[in-house]
Amino acid sequence: MSTSSSLILQLAAALLCLLLHSAAATDHIVGANKGWNPGINYTLWANNQTFYVGDLISFRYQKTQYNVFEVNQTGYDNCTIEGATGNWSSGKDFIPLNHAKRYYFICGTGGCFSGMKVSVLVHALPSPPKAALAGASKGSSATASAVVGAWDVIGAVFCGLLTTWFGFVLF
Repeated sequence: MSTSSSLILQLAAALLCLLLHSAAATDHIVGANKGWNPGINYTLWANNQTFYVGDLISFRYQKTQYNVFEVNQTGYDNCTIEGATGNWSSGKDFIPLNHAKRYYFICGTGGCFSGMKVSVLVHALPSPPKAALAGASKGSSATASAVVGAWDVIGAVFCGLLTTWFGFVLF
């Protein structure tokens, strides 16, 4: 197989793997179409979202003016980056929400004092409804859950094979 054909195959496989992996996750774009800018009520925005483990929170902004820091509640309340646990400055930051907890994000260039801060509560993934599990032989909702679960397994196996075959890791 030629080098260009191999590269195309690798890219197509990586794209498919990415699609399978992210099908269940939601990308929450902070501020929606207004982005990460001063003077926006991010508390209102966050209160209209539901965050689950595995989702992403994305920040879109001018990288020469702003940034994003993950801080604790004290840093959030006081707009300080001391003890920050993460920082991003690309202008298009995708941050995985991997734990069920409250996350605090602020702008570290002074924007926090103009409202550039957001706190989000991330919930554990909900369990399948008990009725769906109990009626697996009767109802289609349990069948749908099983099909979605099967696609998750297929996606994980496929991505594992990609890692073995092509020697790259996507996640």
